[in-house]
Amino acid sequence: MASTKRTRILMIYTGGTIGMMENPDTHALEPFPFENLLKNVPKISMLDFDVETFQFKKPLDSSSMNPTHWGEIAEIIRKNYDDYDGFVVLHGTDTMAYTASALSFMLENLTKPVVITGSQLPIGEVRTDGEENLITALQVAAARDRYGNHIVREVAILFENYLWRGNRSTKHSSTNFNAFTSNNYPPLAKIGLGISFNDYALWHPTKAEEQQTLKVHLGMDTNVLYLDLFPGIREDHVRHLLNTPGVKGIIMKTFGAGNGPTEPWFLKLIREAVDRGMVIVNITQCSNGSVHPRRYVTGYELLQAGVIPGHDLTPEAAITKMMYLFGKNLSIEEVKEQMECPIAGEMTCL
Repeated sequence: MASTKRTRILMIYTGGTIGMMENPDTHALEPFPFENLLKNVPKISMLDFDVETFQFKKPLDSSSMNPTHWGEIAEIIRKNYDDYDGFVVLHGTDTMAYTASALSFMLENLTKPVVITGSQLPIGEVRTDGEENLITALQVAAARDRYGNHIVREVAILFENYLWRGNRSTKHSSTNFNAFTSNNYPPLAKIGLGISFNDYALWHPTKAEEQQTLKVHLGMDTNVLYLDLFPGIREDHVRHLLNTPGVKGIIMKTFGAGNGPTEPWFLKLIREAVDRGMVIVNITQCSNGSVHPRRYVTGYELLQAGVIPGHDLTPEAAITKMMYLFGKNLSIEEVKEQMECPIAGEMTCL
């Protein structure tokens, strides 16, 4: 039986284009006070649930977002978890997929909606996409099924016509209103005249998982790097990166189905790094598809050298997952094992 208790949603404002205005002197977009944002969306008062707000002391352009700020968001959710039915995070688009991925790992046993949204144009603009994104995100966060259960029980990104799983998302356009996509996972919902949820794509915690309390993990170890492969990559550059002091893990963006250069020096450097205890994870540079390390000999040689296949992880999910795992002080073998298997719906193992 559905609950008659009035739904409460907490909206967390971190900054981003949705809450910006043009500086009259420089004509650059800058964050402005949250109160001004709310004045531009009077429709919030028409919703049939309660919306309360929390804002960062200093709104951020999302290009300045870092793991400390992810921790702030996670802590706000933890402190208010029992008092609210869902959470909407207003965030800049540039690093939104990183934040969504990170929160999906940091918020263990999450069973309530955390919907992240923003806009391509400031909410005060005449043609803004911000108002629609904000209102729809609030409605998604408040949505329940006929039994009174939350429909969304995970971290998700709401943008224009789609709701995407947060750790499957990536920003693919700097100009279109549909700025985000998920190349290897279907949308959680399609937004049109109504909100049509895809039940088969949504996260469904087991009964045992539903009974677990929320655990927030704030430790994110940033001793990680990307290694982007390209034709003509130099031995001295790869050696320098793999020997960067303090680095524990590398997300290696390879060609196609997980292939790399065949030069002996390259495989030698990779083997040496792995032997020193470095975790190297293989993800594809392609927008769609997955790493298949046994399909071609070059990919198989990387596998034989100790490189972990990242399957269809996005770059954002791969790097934040590695930060999260190292931040838990796991052993090298435990990090390797968990990088290859899904822990929050972030990948498909083939």
